[in-house]
Amino acid sequence: MPTSMRQGFDNEKYIELQAANIRKRIAQFGGKLYLEFGGKLFDDYHASRVLPGFEPDTKFRMLESLVDDVEIVIAINANHIEKGKTRG
Repeated sequence: MPTSMRQGFDNEKYIELQAANIRKRIAQFGGKLYLEFGGKLFDDYHASRVLPGFEPDTKFRMLESLVDDVEIVIAINANHIEKGKTRG
């Protein structure tokens, strides 16, 4: 077995490429772009299990890298609030 294995997922490259593409799409639409993110923005342990090397907070860190360029709106389903739904 080789002593150094390549990591399957490059978090820094993901952050760099995703942020650059989001900035490009924002410019393409005149400064306004609404994106919906699937999955969890932080503590994404499922993604870290299925993508070797993925860190659970990578999506959040990518959004954090855009902090000077974007506004972030988080929408929560009112039905979930009324029912007291919580995530594990």
